Amino acid sequence: MYLTKDIYERLRDISPDLVIKEQEPMKNHTSFRIGGPCDLMVCPKSAAELKAVLCLLKDVGIVPCILGGGTNVLVSDEGIRGVVICMKDSLTELRLEDDLTIVCGSGVSMARLANFAADHGLTGLEFAQGIPGTVGGGMFMNAGAYGGELRNRAVRTHYINMDGSEGVLEGDAQGLGYRTSAFQKMNVIITEAVFTLEKGDPSQIRETMKDLAQKRRSKQPLDLPSAGSTFKRPEGHFAGALIERSGLKGFSVGGAMVSPKHAGFVVNTGDATAKDVKELIAAVQQRVLADSGILLEPEVQMI
Repeated sequence: MYLTKDIYERLRDISPDLVIKEQEPMKNHTSFRIGGPCDLMVCPKSAAELKAVLCLLKDVGIVPCILGGGTNVLVSDEGIRGVVICMKDSLTELRLEDDLTIVCGSGVSMARLANFAADHGLTGLEFAQGIPGTVGGGMFMNAGAYGGELRNRAVRTHYINMDGSEGVLEGDAQGLGYRTSAFQKMNVIITEAVFTLEKGDPSQIRETMKDLAQKRRSKQPLDLPSAGSTFKRPEGHFAGALIERSGLKGFSVGGAMVSPKHAGFVVNTGDATAKDVKELIAAVQQRVLADSGILLEPEVQMI
């Protein structure tokens, strides 16, 4: 394996506080609670540490795998060979740039961002409160729910290239569309996002957030591990409705099951493997295609 002791020691020399984990189980870092170990996990806490790590890895020819909150990924049972850079709990600055603009570090949770906006009487991000994961991951996939999307409020996104240099995309250049962004075609790490909102009634903002939270609890299987919506929404249809129409609610492969509560979610009933989830996804795709002529596209990123 090319991850020699020398590389480990050079990473350690970056900072005595840099968190480095060997053979770290990825199931501990994904909302699916699935995934074998990675060779090395590095958890930088600042932009300076992140730049130093990236420069070192580039110097030794290692391309890292980037992980945010792990809420929209399925990691293989064999794990990940090489280095994983975990950005959760990193770059957590959250502040007002002016009365209507929020500057948010990529490691901030979507829920914390939504509550920060509400605390300052700003409306436009209420939908984000119940979306799991980090703002960096949310920008990467243009997260959205209940008619709201980050693209409606994101005006600028900062990132770091794999050689440690910095960049920024603004407005339409961010390429934000349905579950997509320009960053998916770039080998970069999002470090900061800037959102412009509107002034609102604080009590109404909180009431809207309360209503959306109740909708999630009543309709989504929040009691079992999952990666959120398993499939993207086909144009003119809803994935969950197509799956339910095919009689697949409760259908299972091993420990993976189509949620009886919401057919758009594949859940881990306790001992699911990545192999179980992949086989279940394939079976659902095949059945729905046969019944409706529509091929469902997974929203979950498979690593």
